[in-house]
Amino acid sequence: MSKIMSVNAGSSSLKFQLFQMPEEEVLTSGVVERIGLAEGIFTIKVNGEKHSFTQPIENHSVAVDLLLKALVEYGVVAELSEINAVGHRVLHGGEIYGDSAVFNDKVVQDIIDLTELGPLHMPANLTGYKAFKEALPGVEHVAVYDTAFHQTMEPEIFLYPLPYEYYENYKVRKYGFHGTSHKYVSARMAELLGKKPEEVNVITCHLGNGASLAAVKGGKCYNTSMGFTPLAGIMMGTRSGDIDPACISFIMNKTGMTAEETINVLNKKSGFLGVTGISSDARDIEAAYNQGNEKAILSRKMYAHRLAQTIGSYYVELGHVDAIVFTAGLGENDANVRAEALDVVKEALGIEYDAELNAKTRGKEVKISTENSKIQVWIVPTNEELVIARDTVRLLGI
Repeated sequence: MSKIMSVNAGSSSLKFQLFQMPEEEVLTSGVVERIGLAEGIFTIKVNGEKHSFTQPIENHSVAVDLLLKALVEYGVVAELSEINAVGHRVLHGGEIYGDSAVFNDKVVQDIIDLTELGPLHMPANLTGYKAFKEALPGVEHVAVYDTAFHQTMEPEIFLYPLPYEYYENYKVRKYGFHGTSHKYVSARMAELLGKKPEEVNVITCHLGNGASLAAVKGGKCYNTSMGFTPLAGIMMGTRSGDIDPACISFIMNKTGMTAEETINVLNKKSGFLGVTGISSDARDIEAAYNQGNEKAILSRKMYAHRLAQTIGSYYVELGHVDAIVFTAGLGENDANVRAEALDVVKEALGIEYDAELNAKTRGKEVKISTENSKIQVWIVPTNEELVIARDTVRLLGI
């Protein structure tokens, strides 16, 4: 038996779960928010009870120190030596990593070298690793890459039709993200179907504020919607998703914005927020939708059609599909988003689903398609932290 800490460090946050392995029991979970700001927030859940307090949290090292002290204070562990290893989410592994990797000097240097591919996330991922390494000397660490699962895509799928030297010299290509989620959900779907992953074709829909779909063929990623960056694919909370690239230079000429400013608009001021002018939060959009707000209604229709277009194209690419799976914040909890997307594709794909069951299901693992449906449709809550823990145990042999 071993205790594994799963860590997801952001620029101003640190999410964590401590697992007892191989039982896969969650001993505690929580998040440290507003790191580096005047009033940080620390929250930990122990035995079903949440404990939270605010104080200045200057940096990730302070956040890790608070976390480790809380583990002992709340009796999660008697002493820190009980923690056997730490697994860290790392945004980008480039073409180097098609699997998770045990941290060493090369892994650290590769994260530094790949930072230009993920400038917002990679420094935070490395900071989280260094903070835990300092706090838990002698404990081994594993890097679990968001991009690794998608490294099975073939060149005809991941290459862009650009001058080939851009790929050769700068590695401009589709990478894909949310890999740990797509990996977990597709493997879990195979279990639910009573088959091995290599026997199943699945379309996984990770729908949250950030969103991506994956075509998983025989347990391996065949295609995915995000690209060189997480900006590509379907529309999201604040991201535009795919647009005509010529829009960028046109908008620059019309507004006087720089390329960087325009990309910032596509990343942070587009999607649901851009179309509605209301919010990037699906709950706010839902409220406006129910009040008859025309732009909220339009945004939901746009989202459904972009989802449907991707599902349809993946169906064609895979040849046959055993299941379509919805996961993550919207996928697990927003019945209307699921229904609107399915309603667009159901005739073409022969899908039938239980509208009443779909409407009342939130965050639960359940099949919402009927027995007459040609493709099963499921809701499967994702568990990226568990993937991190599993990979850590597998690679370290503990």
